[in-house]
Amino acid sequence: MADTSPSNTGSSPKGPTIETARNDFSEILSFLKTLALFLAAAFILRASVVEAFKIPSLSMYPTLKEGDHILVSKLSYGFRLPLITNSIFGFAEPHRGDIVVFTRPDDPRSPEDDSAINIIKRVIGLPGEKVEVRETKVYINDVPLDEPYAHYDFDGIPDGNFGPAVIPAGHIFLMGDNRDHSKDSRFWTYPFLDISRVKGRALIIYWSWAGLSRIGTLLR
Repeated sequence: MADTSPSNTGSSPKGPTIETARNDFSEILSFLKTLALFLAAAFILRASVVEAFKIPSLSMYPTLKEGDHILVSKLSYGFRLPLITNSIFGFAEPHRGDIVVFTRPDDPRSPEDDSAINIIKRVIGLPGEKVEVRETKVYINDVPLDEPYAHYDFDGIPDGNFGPAVIPAGHIFLMGDNRDHSKDSRFWTYPFLDISRVKGRALIIYWSWAGLSRIGTLLR
């Protein structure tokens, strides 16, 4: 009698096998791990090495214009970790004339939470110095400061006068280049910024809606 049962020809079954599914899962898991490491590295790089900022106002005009996009070195003065306001440790202090990005403690006279806002200004006074502002002149230790970057629309404003006052140790005095349109140290309830709150030094304009000729401009 003939055997009528299906013959086993040794052909492979159709559809994915358990082994194939395992390999696919391993590849997906490997990709996700790589992506997570990449994102973590980018996050740490942004918080600790270099960060991009957009200029939202004219307080630093003409050095910086509204619509400029800048890169800021986060390692100019110290090292900070993600989500930490102050630097972990500092290895340098800002110099006079540096353009810096920082946050400051919330000012009770301000309608906004200043501690959550990135601010950009120029370092004018250093620790231990006496600073005074009278109309269009800034005096450091009673000597007029040469400021080719300073811009005035009204030859100074009465509210912009300040001091004289001595800057405490570990603190700096900051002003915007657009002196008649900058809410800076002159107007804060406590005028001096703790250096540990400085995020970094502005380096270069990498993009600008104010004109392509501004791209690549080094900030001084």
